[in-house]
Amino acid sequence: MSLLRLRDITVSFGGPALLDHLSLTLNKGERVCLVGRNGSGKSTLLKTINREILPDEGLVETSGALTVARLEQEVPRGYQGSVFDLVAQGLGDMAPLIQQYQHLTTELAENYTEEALYKLEIVQKELEAKDGWALEQQVSQVLSLLSLDGEMKFESLSGGLKRRVLLAQALVKQPDILLLDEPTNHLDIESIQWLEAFLLNYSSSLLFISHDRSFIRSLSTRIIDLDRGKLSDWPGDYENYLRRKQEALDAEDKQNALFDKKLAQEEVWIRQGIKARRTRNEGRVRSLEALRKERSERRNQVGKVRLEVSTGEKSGQKVIEAKNISYQYGDNRLVKNFSTVITRKDRIGIVGPNGVGKSTLLKLLLGQLTPDKGEIKLGTNLQVAYFDQLRGQLDEKLSVRDNLGEGRDTVTINGRDKHVIGYLQDFLFSPDRANTPVKALSGGEKNRLLLAKLFARESNLLVLDEPTNDLDIETLDLLEELIADYPGTLLIVSHDRTFLNNVVTSVFAFEEHGIINEYVGGYDDWLRQRKIQTDAKAKAIQSSESAVKPSAANETKKKVKLNYNDQRELDSLPKKLQELEDKIGTSSPARRQKNPLRP
Repeated sequence: MSLLRLRDITVSFGGPALLDHLSLTLNKGERVCLVGRNGSGKSTLLKTINREILPDEGLVETSGALTVARLEQEVPRGYQGSVFDLVAQGLGDMAPLIQQYQHLTTELAENYTEEALYKLEIVQKELEAKDGWALEQQVSQVLSLLSLDGEMKFESLSGGLKRRVLLAQALVKQPDILLLDEPTNHLDIESIQWLEAFLLNYSSSLLFISHDRSFIRSLSTRIIDLDRGKLSDWPGDYENYLRRKQEALDAEDKQNALFDKKLAQEEVWIRQGIKARRTRNEGRVRSLEALRKERSERRNQVGKVRLEVSTGEKSGQKVIEAKNISYQYGDNRLVKNFSTVITRKDRIGIVGPNGVGKSTLLKLLLGQLTPDKGEIKLGTNLQVAYFDQLRGQLDEKLSVRDNLGEGRDTVTINGRDKHVIGYLQDFLFSPDRANTPVKALSGGEKNRLLLAKLFARESNLLVLDEPTNDLDIETLDLLEELIADYPGTLLIVSHDRTFLNNVVTSVFAFEEHGIINEYVGGYDDWLRQRKIQTDAKAKAIQSSESAVKPSAANETKKKVKLNYNDQRELDSLPKKLQELEDKIGTSSPARRQKNPLRP
């Protein structure tokens, strides 16, 4: 059953149309993934469906009274208040009334006053008149479903929990279509897996944007690709999309090459002068004009990032050695008795929940922090290039060009001088964009600039802290290829499971209470080894308990076993008790009558 239909939609903001006469149908129960390059218009398409942007041309058609909700890509700044209040905002006009009821209920529970009770009665009557009780219950149900505490302050939550609150705000509307814009951005692996499981069981239709390839593989039932303003539809799984998309691009390249060859031949013919004019005919001239127009309107494929890292001299064989290091921040033990030896060409991934101390571990290993206990030894001839997930190396006030060149017109890459503008074009920054202040860039553009700045430095130790956030799939693929050929040592913090599987050869995994264990292989290898260890530990505990129970039972039996004389004395006790009771009863009749326990 079709819930939504876009017909011939066009949206433009002055340049080439972001959405160019595209059409789309979304059916009930589908989970559709929207993919495309950064800046291709994916978020614009979601906003058009949600009627936040009106199309220049075309129609957005829905079946009946359809409810649509959208989860934004970034957590809005300045959000304050309780989790309950923010989730209730998803109900629109009824939100203030439901929030007021919640506040008065809490106030009465903490401090009973006649005034608060009077206000509560008024709010209750208004809720009844507007059938608001069902909506108030919806908020409570969604909070329970997403395991959220309604009384907590939004500003005190982690990034992952904030996005969960915003998801609850969207779900409280009980939408028929849920729109998600990069829902896994800045989430740790545990939160991503929770979101996957939740959405797999979600009954309404889903249209989501994502560059997380594992997330796409797990969730999508259909993939649509937005490329140069046009939508293409690819039923089936992600691998099928990749294969057929590449086939389509290859066919397009071949067709364009034939077209360009024909156009070049016609241009040669028209310029042959007098000889050409003798054989020229009007039909051929008109055909040439049509070819020229078609070529001018062609939108070529977006160029690929050309990544090249400037490598330095070889480091020593031993890069970093840590001996029983521990580090505590306040009352929080982040690292406990961790030891490792990192050698040249190691490729290490660091995984764990947000806030557990992954970035702190990097700073300890690089000597930027001193451990509370233990020792860090750095190897010889180290040249470190550090990608900071907070982008602290970028000056928001300066232009893209000035951030990279730092006052110079050229950068040196592997011994070759290259102009700053030309180098930035390798990272898809046009000359005009190169003069744009960094604060005006998107998240993906900032990450590309940081990679450009990083790779321009000579290095033999590459440290990447969450490099994949906001990068499109094509750039991720190229980054993986670059890292595979990097001759130095790699330390990578990432929540992108596919990226880790494709890049790293061992994993440092944060376990409980600051314990860090090392596993051979990528992310999936870590999961498999951890499961084997967990199963083995559970089996050992079970065997130990089974062994303890019989011995404890035998010990109990040994304790209660009596010798012959003790057993005879125990057997004679009932007879002695009876004789004593009879003696007491005979000597004191009155006392016997007062005893309510005897007949």
